[in-house]
Amino acid sequence: MTQSKTVLIALGSNKGNKFENLQAAVDAVYRQIGNVLAISKVYKTKALGFESDDFFNACMSVNTQLAPKKVLKLLLDIEKQLGRERSSKTGYHARTIDLDVLAYDNEHVESNILTVPHPRLHERQFVLQPLQDIAPHWVHPVLDKNLQELVQYCPDTSVPEPQNIWLKNPSKQYSWKAHNFIAIEGNIGAGKTSLATQIAEDFNAKLILERFADNPFLPKFYKEPQRYAFTLEMSFLADRYQQISDALAQLDLFKDFIVSDYDVHKSLIFSRVTLPEDEFKLYRKLFYQVYRDTAKPDLYVYLYQNTESLQQNIKKRGRTYEQDIKNDLLIKHK
Repeated sequence: MTQSKTVLIALGSNKGNKFENLQAAVDAVYRQIGNVLAISKVYKTKALGFESDDFFNACMSVNTQLAPKKVLKLLLDIEKQLGRERSSKTGYHARTIDLDVLAYDNEHVESNILTVPHPRLHERQFVLQPLQDIAPHWVHPVLDKNLQELVQYCPDTSVPEPQNIWLKNPSKQYSWKAHNFIAIEGNIGAGKTSLATQIAEDFNAKLILERFADNPFLPKFYKEPQRYAFTLEMSFLADRYQQISDALAQLDLFKDFIVSDYDVHKSLIFSRVTLPEDEFKLYRKLFYQVYRDTAKPDLYVYLYQNTESLQQNIKKRGRTYEQDIKNDLLIKHK
């Protein structure tokens, strides 16, 4: 799974219904780029470098898995979708919406189409002021100055005026209060870990990931299934029970719920496929002894992909011991 990054984005509008333009941009960024972590106050500022109506400006921080150039492309697309018409004339012009990549984590990016941090970020109070609302501890990776220092030494002497209107964060429309424990299930390569991780990042959940990589019997099972099936299933059952129990016993007060990329009950399903009848009967007795004391998810999400897609995902993630998994094994576990 691609590691998530935090991108800081500036928004501005001085044409049409400026507040509605900003809100439409926030909503589009949420849909197309990533989860909105924070949105600044809206500030009114004079047009800089040309005569025009006052601007409404804001900044937002977004959690994304997209590369900087992809973020820029999507921002340009969103501008176009919201009615911005870029002119071939030089200089500044009034615009329905203006979206700029200010920063991408603490990275320094220079290319023919994008420079990050934004090369004029430190020269604009209408960027620095709202940026302080959402990322007060951010440090410019090139200038090595924090936002307080950037504001202090900014050559722009204008004073952005905060407005008594607030942009809505689209992610707040989703409530997870009804669920304490969510389990994501599906076949090998279905995307369980990716989805569980994204939910945890976007909605402040405690994440429980299956520790299959630490299981010494898994590579052996893929080579000799009949020999190692019972040992593998018993080791998974013990580890899953212990992991869930530990996680629930150490609830994080700062997390809203728990999300896991597996459910303990999968042990019984897998064992029914991998074990011969006599071993399965023994395993089932042991399983229910453990399962009765295990916390149960109050929401299950099942991910389905066809066998071809599963194989492509398995190959893509490159785990050596999974590369020879046969289609019939994947089909049995659907």
